[in-house]
Amino acid sequence: MSDKKFTYKDSGVDIKAGEELVNSIKDVVKETHNANVVSNIGGFGGLFSADFGSMKNPVLVSSVDGVGTKLIVAFKAGVYDTVGQDLVNHCVNDIAVCGAKPLFFLDYFSTGKLEQQVGFDVVKGFAKACKENGVALIGGETAEMPDIYDKGEFDLAGTIVGVVDKDQLITGDKIKKGDLLIGLKSSGLHTNGYSLARNVLFSEFDVNDQPEELEKTIGEELLQVHRSYLDIISKLKDVDGVHGFSHITGGGIVGNTKRILPDGLKLDVNWESWERPDIFKLIQKTGNVPEEDMRATFNLGIGLIIVVSREAVDKVEKLCNEIEEEVFRIGVVS
Repeated sequence: MSDKKFTYKDSGVDIKAGEELVNSIKDVVKETHNANVVSNIGGFGGLFSADFGSMKNPVLVSSVDGVGTKLIVAFKAGVYDTVGQDLVNHCVNDIAVCGAKPLFFLDYFSTGKLEQQVGFDVVKGFAKACKENGVALIGGETAEMPDIYDKGEFDLAGTIVGVVDKDQLITGDKIKKGDLLIGLKSSGLHTNGYSLARNVLFSEFDVNDQPEELEKTIGEELLQVHRSYLDIISKLKDVDGVHGFSHITGGGIVGNTKRILPDGLKLDVNWESWERPDIFKLIQKTGNVPEEDMRATFNLGIGLIIVVSREAVDKVEKLCNEIEEEVFRIGVVS
């Protein structure tokens, strides 16, 4: 038997550092809490007192997601306060398109070696987006796993829970032939397509390079925060004639929007009906990426699609214009 003494810290896990991170984030997390939150962070479970008395048949809607390899861009740029916002907004959109109001969010942050400032910046991003979306950040998990992640690396995941009255669920079942596709702008790539984007762009550019085609550096462009569409969805979901919403994530415009189409219907997209942001043009040109791959991989500048009847389209566009939201008629259901 060896006389060598093994400790958890020597093995790469610093319990004290984890406790210090929890203490450092308590104030920013508490800013996301409302009267429904029963517990502060640090307990075994997040407690949320739900009152659905105003609903006839409340349905809980949940989603879980990650940020993907966008994190590698964050590592290269040394910017850590945006990826948490990306994750919250992505999850919010995924349940908002179902008609749900988001209630609370939980995060998972795993890393090789816990760096206090990096962890704080990530959680600060979670809290910022939660506050903007009216969501309570009620819990999370921080894990040190030195044999899985290299130095400076981490991964994120998040779970959101919301609620909607069953008769107000938006499933796309009302979509019919002749409905129009109204597109809303994305803020860049959002959180999808980064494996292709990185392979292309970092074969030619550094994260701090600014090609003449862009107004930002490569890093700044790729780290633009994934938009939340909660506000605009909330304004439009009860409009008569709005039949569905599609959050454009992995799989692109067609891949995501066809998920809500009733059987027998298809999409006719006019790919020339909006101006693609320069970052997508740069990716395609630099990597000689086939158009088919571009359409199947990226949002191409359209982050949300509203499927709306022809009778309601003017009202929808007017409501969007009132809040200075630019919209594009990008196709039709056939």
